[in-house]
Amino acid sequence: MPAKIPTISEAAVTIDSHRSWIGYAALQHVLKCEAPLREPCAVSSGHVRGSVRLDKGIRLYDQRYRPDSDVAGHLFFALKHETLDLLVLKKILVRLGSETVTEIVKSYQQKQLARKLWFLYEWLTAEKLPLDDAESRIRYVPLLDSRQYFTGPNRPSTRHRIIDNLPGNRSFCPVIRKTEVLQKFIALDLSNKVREVMGKTSRDVWRRTASFLLLADSRASFAIEGERPPRNRIERWAQVIQKSGNRPLSMIEILNMHEALIQDHRFVAKGFRTEGVFLGERDRLGEPQPEFIGSRPQDIESLIQGVVESHRIMAEALMDPVIHASAIAFGLVFIHPFEDGNGRMHRALIHQILTERGFAPPGIVFPVSAVMLERIEEYQHILREFSSPLMHSIQWQPTEKGNVEVLNDTADLYRYGDYTAIAEFLYRSVEQTISELLPKEVHYLTCYDKAQKAIGNRIDMPANQIRNLIMFITQNNMKLSIRRRQKEFSALSDEEVNAIESDVSRAFSVEDE
Repeated sequence: MPAKIPTISEAAVTIDSHRSWIGYAALQHVLKCEAPLREPCAVSSGHVRGSVRLDKGIRLYDQRYRPDSDVAGHLFFALKHETLDLLVLKKILVRLGSETVTEIVKSYQQKQLARKLWFLYEWLTAEKLPLDDAESRIRYVPLLDSRQYFTGPNRPSTRHRIIDNLPGNRSFCPVIRKTEVLQKFIALDLSNKVREVMGKTSRDVWRRTASFLLLADSRASFAIEGERPPRNRIERWAQVIQKSGNRPLSMIEILNMHEALIQDHRFVAKGFRTEGVFLGERDRLGEPQPEFIGSRPQDIESLIQGVVESHRIMAEALMDPVIHASAIAFGLVFIHPFEDGNGRMHRALIHQILTERGFAPPGIVFPVSAVMLERIEEYQHILREFSSPLMHSIQWQPTEKGNVEVLNDTADLYRYGDYTAIAEFLYRSVEQTISELLPKEVHYLTCYDKAQKAIGNRIDMPANQIRNLIMFITQNNMKLSIRRRQKEFSALSDEEVNAIESDVSRAFSVEDE
């Protein structure tokens, strides 16, 4: 190994008599740089069945995978075998410094992994190393393996002879792995299934279905945050959602959407917040007890601009729309750019992207918020799983106003992350929306129309009373309760009630195709 590249002694990375840290974990341990590493790797002193297995949260490799005992060996192991972790890698590279990284690239210039390391150092730090451009005869290699990751468009870097196919930019770049779960969801072609349902449904039923789903999603979006606002606020937010996707996503569009959500600015300032923000409780003295802290106010604009640019990169690459939406929408909620309304804004961005990318048919809003409300514990777990590990890297102090002030540079915590589990959650929500909620509402309205027509043919009654009659019967096991018969519908004879109950029962006995 080249003499100028620092070595790593076995003693420095030993866990116990059977295991030693390797890759990111070894470098973090030796360099003493903290960052949330979600699945550290170790090498066994003996044989591991299947070459690799999970051992109490550690990915344990067979001894044959043991890297060279210097920082280059562990870096190359991480780039080859571990999930690309831009946050952890940047902290490691900054701690190593440009001189060491330059020496590694020079010493292993024939290695593709060395060129990837070179590219990533300059991309992450915006610092150009004192190296000549790679020779033009060298074959280009993609940075990410498209069999393992969802990638952006191919952007060749002539300097490194690397194809930059990251799904984002330096200001915001999520990583999403091609898991079996996500591949199966994509194969379902859910967007086409919606169009099949539309083709079997009358235009009027579809219009009413879309209207109901829109209002249901708006109501659920408030309910997720424990709010029960008046109907006018629900309808106002429904109008914002309905218009989402009509204009391309931009920073101005995000600000406009938020302003439409928060129309009373006496207590919530317009635009991005200018103070810290946290989620959690306060103790008896009013001191913050944060479970989550948003990005620093001075970082918000660059982070949101990064989110918008990454959105364009993903759209250019024709990334699957649901996976695209998961990265952008959840990226915004972790940044938490506003004083209030961040949750609703992030769920509105899901609609924005699904519409903009053509996944949602014109005029239809998938009530993903309604599904998230049903799966609220899973939703909250997904949010905590991503954000909780970041808290260990945030230094903060309470302010006189009972808020928090972040004391260290935390921007990278919100720039980079693995969004795979988040994408799987969102796809489960979208799949439930399309396979259950949407057909259920179409089926209900189709049956309702049949019942309404049958009752209208039997007796003269205003439409609103027929609506109530159907509702009361369907909610009471296809029987009109005695109380309703004696009050609202006392004018009906027993024979008429029995006949109407039969009409409604027949109409709603039609199986959902």
